[in-house]
Amino acid sequence: MRSICWNVWTIPRRWLLTKTIDVEIYGQRYSIRGEADDVYIRRLASFVDEHMRTLAEGMKTATPSKLAVLTAINLAHQFFESEKKRTQGEADVDRRMETLMESIEEQMPISFFR
Repeated sequence: MRSICWNVWTIPRRWLLTKTIDVEIYGQRYSIRGEADDVYIRRLASFVDEHMRTLAEGMKTATPSKLAVLTAINLAHQFFESEKKRTQGEADVDRRMETLMESIEEQMPISFFR
C-alpha cells in the first residue's frame, strides 16, 4: 500500500501549484486549471461567454466553434488596439518628459549641472 506522502511526490509539481475551476461558456462546461483565483477565472469565462452570445445574436446559424473563433479574433483585435494605444501613450509621455527636461535645462544655470 502506498502512502499519501509517496503519491504527492509522484504528482507533477505544477499540478500541486494549480487548482481546477469549472466554468461554463456558451452552454459548454470547461475545467480550467490555473493559479489565478476562482473569481478571476469565472470573470474571464463570463467575459468570453458574453462576447460569444453577442456575436450569436447577429449570426443565428453560426456553429459554436465558428462563434468561438470569431470571438477570439474580435478579442485579439481589441487587445492589439489597446496595446497600440498604450504604446502611443508611452511615446507621448516620453516626448513630454524630454521637452520638460530640455526646458528645465534651459532655465537652470550651467554650473548647476557640473
